[in-house]
Amino acid sequence: MFGLTPSLSAQEDLSRLVDALQSKYQRLASLSADFTQIYSAPGEKTRRESGRLTLKKPGRMRWDYYSPEPKLYVSDGRVIIEYVPSERLATRTPVKEASDMRAPFMFLLGRGDLRRDFSRIETLGEAPARAGNRVLKFVPKRAGEFRELIVEIEPASLRIDRLTIMDASGGRSDFIFANLKENPPVSDSQFVFRPPAGVQLIDG
Repeated sequence: MFGLTPSLSAQEDLSRLVDALQSKYQRLASLSADFTQIYSAPGEKTRRESGRLTLKKPGRMRWDYYSPEPKLYVSDGRVIIEYVPSERLATRTPVKEASDMRAPFMFLLGRGDLRRDFSRIETLGEAPARAGNRVLKFVPKRAGEFRELIVEIEPASLRIDRLTIMDASGGRSDFIFANLKENPPVSDSQFVFRPPAGVQLIDG
């Protein structure tokens, strides 16, 4: 659908793809997917985790980690809760104060504007995780917790198969998605955290 055609320049082709992405993800009300997260950084051991991601407008997200240990990140759009069952502790942080690297994922539900929020969008030459996919790099206008996003897209459906966050300190977090569902039925209660008995909830 969005492969380069002889009648389009590379820049025109990229512009069409960005507009199509913006239009599609603005229309979504919810999204869910299995994910594998791989984090690597200079001088650190690579970490690999997996779980299930659920997003819902406006600004709600839930990350259920299953492996290698259970943990939960959940936000109702106002606060973010981080809960690690093995520690019997949950931390609550206002979204406006949070530096959590998962925040960029809300653009998957059309929160924000790609052309407004990123100073540079370009095609990246690195090999995609899945053959035939397009790989784009997004450089944010505002310096913050991440310095660029790399997004791998299946061109026919505009499905996002991978999202990579490059942070300011040189770390890289790859999120590879599977079983992605668009507009699944999602209850608001999934984004409300109620501490289990014996779990302390503190402000971060």
